[in-house]
Amino acid sequence: MRTAVIATLTVLLAAAALAAGIPQGMPNPIPAPPDVAAPPADAVKTRSGLYFKVLTPGTGTSHPGPMDIVTAHYTGWTTDGKMFDSSVVRGRPAAFPVNRVIAGWGEAVQLMVAGEKRRVWIPEKLAYKGKDPKGMLVFDIELISFSPSPLSAPSDVKAPPADATRTKSGLFYKSLKEGTGTRHPAASNNVTVHYTGWTTDGKMFDSSVERGQPATFPLNQVIAGWTEGLQLMVEGQKMRFWIPERLAYKGDREPYGMLVFDVELIKIQ
Repeated sequence: MRTAVIATLTVLLAAAALAAGIPQGMPNPIPAPPDVAAPPADAVKTRSGLYFKVLTPGTGTSHPGPMDIVTAHYTGWTTDGKMFDSSVVRGRPAAFPVNRVIAGWGEAVQLMVAGEKRRVWIPEKLAYKGKDPKGMLVFDIELISFSPSPLSAPSDVKAPPADATRTKSGLFYKSLKEGTGTRHPAASNNVTVHYTGWTTDGKMFDSSVERGQPATFPLNQVIAGWTEGLQLMVEGQKMRFWIPERLAYKGDREPYGMLVFDVELIKIQ
C-alpha cells in the first residue's frame, strides 16, 4: 500500500469529455450564439473573471462539489465563432470529476443545479493558458446530473458511528457492501484491493481509486490496522475502517492521528 501523500492530479481535460475534441471538418457543427464574441451586458462576472448567464433554470436544489462527478452536455466555441468541441454533436453526454477539467469549467458547474443550462465565457487564464484552443472560450453547458465522488470524505469520517463494530485492539469497522467470497485472507497472503484513505478532518491522503489502479501487497507488510481489518473481509466485500494512530503510523510520521479507509477486497492470492 502506498503511504505517501498523493498530490491531486492537474489535468486540463476530462479524458472522456473535453479531451475528445471535434475533428476539423466534422459535419453539422452547432452555430455559435450571437454573443460569442464577448460577454453581453446581462452576463454576471465572478471574482475570478468568469462570465455566465442562465439560459434555462434548473430543477435541482443543490450544487456539485469540486470532487463530484458531473454528467453534462456542452458545446464550446472560440470567440470568432468556431466550434471546437461538443458532446451534443457526438450524441452522448460527458461524465467527469469537476476537479479534472479547466478551472473555468470547474467553477461554472459548481454554480449550477441539475437541469440548468448556462452560457459561460471563460478567459484564457481559466482555460488553456495559451495552448489550443487559445483565448477566451465560450461554452453552453447543460448540467444533467451529478453524484458524489468515491474520493469524497464520508459523513462519518470524524469518528466511528454507533453502528461500527470495535475489535479488542481498538479498530472500528463497518461493512459497506457484502462480498461474494467465503474465505478470509491470512496475514501471509497477498491481497488486491481498491482503497481511499482520509484523515478525520476529511482530507484524502491516498487512493488507488484516484490512480485508477488496484493495489496488491503482502498483508503482513502494511500498517497493523490494515493487517487486522482485511482479515475480517471476504472477496468482493467493501468495508470502512477507523484505525487509531497506534495501529497506523504511531505518530512517527504523516498522516497523523486516526485514519479512515474505505477498502474493497478484490482478490486474495
